[in-house]
Amino acid sequence: MSHGEGTEDDDLVFKALAAPVRRRMLDVLRERPCTTGELCARFSELDRTTVLQHLRVLERAELVMGRREGRERHLTLAPLPIKRIHDRWIGAYAAAAVQLLDDLDHG
Repeated sequence: MSHGEGTEDDDLVFKALAAPVRRRMLDVLRERPCTTGELCARFSELDRTTVLQHLRVLERAELVMGRREGRERHLTLAPLPIKRIHDRWIGAYAAAAVQLLDDLDHG
């Protein structure tokens, strides 16, 4: 379900990253892949349905991939959408800021 580069994809990523709990889920998966059950256990303050709803948002944004092994679902971080956001937005704006500061220093 890879969409390539598009503003709709970026919107899904920004929406997914907007919620602190989803960013914490990504942090957990950045440490190491885990099962859905393990992720639910890490977020025991939330009921399973809520964790799964957040997970669905992350999967729709292609930030998390899940694959079924028997009865378990194994989740892994998919960092490419964040890299795309970084390259398109953060990197470009950081370069513009550096240029602005350089212009101020030499202006």
